[in-house]
Amino acid sequence: MAKRDYYEVLGATRGASPEELKKAYRTKAKELHPDRNSDNPNAESQFKEANEAYEVLKDADKKAAYDRYGHAAFENGMGGGGQRQGNGDFSSAFSDVFEDLFGDFMGGGAQRGGRQRATRGSDLRYNLRISLEDAFAGLQKAITVPTSVSCDGCDGSGAEGGAEPQTCPTCSGMGKVRAQQGFFTVERTCPTCSGMGQIIKNPCRTCGGSGREEKERSLSVNIPAGVETGTRIRLAGEGEAGLRGGPSGDLYIFIEVTEHELFQRDGVDLFCQVPVAMTTAAIGGDVEVPTIDGGRSRVKVPAGSQSGRQMRLRSKGMPALRGGGSGDMFIELAVETPVNLTGKQKELLREFEKLSEENNPLLTNFFSKVKSFWEDMKS
Repeated sequence: MAKRDYYEVLGATRGASPEELKKAYRTKAKELHPDRNSDNPNAESQFKEANEAYEVLKDADKKAAYDRYGHAAFENGMGGGGQRQGNGDFSSAFSDVFEDLFGDFMGGGAQRGGRQRATRGSDLRYNLRISLEDAFAGLQKAITVPTSVSCDGCDGSGAEGGAEPQTCPTCSGMGKVRAQQGFFTVERTCPTCSGMGQIIKNPCRTCGGSGREEKERSLSVNIPAGVETGTRIRLAGEGEAGLRGGPSGDLYIFIEVTEHELFQRDGVDLFCQVPVAMTTAAIGGDVEVPTIDGGRSRVKVPAGSQSGRQMRLRSKGMPALRGGGSGDMFIELAVETPVNLTGKQKELLREFEKLSEENNPLLTNFFSKVKSFWEDMKS
């Protein structure tokens, strides 16, 4: 069966330009792809026929030979066309239209152009230190962020006067070029447009063609109550401006809560060590303690309290970040031994000591164990 004319297969005229041939091939490939023609038994062979035709006509030398000799140019080893050519370098031709074929299903067609021409800006990180009181109450904080913003001189286009960028003549807007090396086709980033697919003939003098410039931005950040060190707050679209009109990145606020001189934090709970006089710990009494909200609470110290004893103040801790109530506050007693005693005080304490031999159970128990230890060692 005689081969059909390659131009006829693609639905193109003999004087068609490379761009017109590529467009014709894309149209045919979309129309004939087997995945879209499950009810057409001839779709696969017709698709391969279109691929074979484009493989020849997209190459300037092969096209010139075909225009002069027709299919005979590739017979008897003269050029490498025919069925071998159609199957041997299938991936090279098909990659030209892969994204167009599946664009309807995967968004490839829009991404191919969009990603090459407009690049999303980078995400930014900002470290913010706040006090424990601010973490408890929450606050509105004004910050200044050095970042790249859309250039006012060119409205982010990168071209002087806001002119539209032009399609790169080297890669025809693809952002990549191919070179034949023996049996292999090597694809690389277009050196003319650096993969953008477009060039700017008259770059903006303000931004140098990038479409953005360095500036400081003032933002107001809402810090919710209950944040802790490591909490991350995302501000969508407040990061670095996109390249040549692309979407902006995001800004991430990383919270660091500074240490407090009175309170230690463990999740939503707070701990406060409170010193108490030896006499208060012995006979009992009341002690006034601070709370994180700036208030005061009176805590009853039971008689005979020892250092390390803890008492709980319910719901006096930190609020949960996403609701769910508040934590508790734990008071830890630290019994203080008096210092710089006067002679009278020492005399009273010695008298007290004589009268308190039966009032120190821990001391009595300890020395009882020591005595048993020594006796065991001797035996």
